[in-house]
Amino acid sequence: MSNLQWREEALDEMKKVPGFVRVMARRAVESYVKSNGRDEVTLEDVRAARDKHIKFAEDDGAANGKKKTRIAVVRCETVSEVCPGVACFKAFNNRHGHFMDYGEDCEMIGYFTCGGCSGRRVSRLVDKLLDHGLDIVHLSSCMMLEGEYPKCPFRQQIKSNIETKGIKVVEGTHH
Repeated sequence: MSNLQWREEALDEMKKVPGFVRVMARRAVESYVKSNGRDEVTLEDVRAARDKHIKFAEDDGAANGKKKTRIAVVRCETVSEVCPGVACFKAFNNRHGHFMDYGEDCEMIGYFTCGGCSGRRVSRLVDKLLDHGLDIVHLSSCMMLEGEYPKCPFRQQIKSNIETKGIKVVEGTHH
C-alpha cells in the first residue's frame, strides 16, 4: 500500500471504476500523483489519470460532427488456432471484400472468437460492445466457407442472436 493520502471525493470517484480493474486504476492514479511530487490524491488527480489512460477508449465516435460506424468481427474459435486474422484486418484496412462500402468514418472496435460451438461467448461480447456504440457485426469469412474450413453449424443461430439485439449482421469479411 502506498503512503499517499486520499481525499474522500477521490475515493468516491474510484468506486465508479469496475472492480476488476480498480487496483490497476489506483496504481495509475498514485503514479500520476507521485510523478507530480505530491502526497495527496484529489478528485482532479483521479480524473486526470482517467483522461490520460482510458479517455481515448470512451469517445463518442464523432469526427467532424459525424458519428463513426463501429464494427466488430466474430471469427471461428477452431480456425483461430491456425489463422491470425491478417486477411480480415487487411480487408478492413483497405476497404476490400465485405468492407468495401465503408468510408473513413468507420472503425473496428472488436475482433473476437465465437467461444467455440455453439457460439457461447458472442452474446456477452456483443452486449459489451453495445456500450461502445457497436453498429455492425461481421461474421468472418471462415464462418461462411464450407470445404476449406469446418462448416459452422451454429452460423444462423449466432446471426439471429446478434440481430435480436438490434445489430446489423454482415456475412463475410475478406471473401
